[in-house]
Amino acid sequence: MLGMRLPVGSSGRFVVQRHHATHLHYDFRLEMKGVLKSWAIPKEPPVEVGVKRLAVEVEDHLIEYIDFEGIIPEGMYGAGKIEVWDKGTYVLRSKEANKIEFGLSGTKLHGDYVLIKFKNNNWLFFRKKTPSY
Repeated sequence: MLGMRLPVGSSGRFVVQRHHATHLHYDFRLEMKGVLKSWAIPKEPPVEVGVKRLAVEVEDHLIEYIDFEGIIPEGMYGAGKIEVWDKGTYVLRSKEANKIEFGLSGTKLHGDYVLIKFKNNNWLFFRKKTPSY
């Protein structure tokens, strides 16, 4: 799913949607190549350095979903309440098959972040320590 090449320095939008479905989780989405690359994060995304979160890669979502807030009715996939927890822009720093580095500029999430794939669709999501010069 993430094999498509994107140039380093490219940018786009991101969103984190708090999703009250079967279990409360957070949907982290990066706008890439006309879709939203998406991960489900079981706990609140890391705002501080040193906090690491599991991020389970899920199917791509339509770009129109980036601003969605509301209720998905019972009986439908993802049923439950969705609210935007954070959104903003990102800049791609590097992208490999099993590692994506990017800078986030959101209200809650800001700074350099990393997604590292470690098993199947499981990734580790964390904020990098920003070097001080």
